[in-house]
Amino acid sequence: MISDELVVFHPRGSSPLLERMRSIHERFAARRERRPDDFPHPFHPEPGGLISWGYDYGGDEHFFLPCHPDPDRWKIVTMAHEEGCETFDGPFADFIVAFMERLEFMDEDGNIRPATPSFESC
Repeated sequence: MISDELVVFHPRGSSPLLERMRSIHERFAARRERRPDDFPHPFHPEPGGLISWGYDYGGDEHFFLPCHPDPDRWKIVTMAHEEGCETFDGPFADFIVAFMERLEFMDEDGNIRPATPSFESC
């Protein structure tokens, strides 16, 4: 977990990763059938389908878009609150940095402050 906000799946993590990924893929694939304009990409296991890798507590789901043979060149697609999507055209590490740069929290005094980067194993 990054800054108590972004959950990144790990294949050896303690949570049931594979089942959650399947559930997300099935749910979004069904929504894509009903509203294809909101979901322009197929979902795994379809060829070239989005692969779930995490979510944030703002309600967004994050996916890899396997658009290149080299996984280091895959794009990141975010399903914003399950309505439509945004594509990040850069490597995973750059996405994490950009996510952190726009992440803010409210402090005890009610002031909005930038998030402090932190990492926690779940």
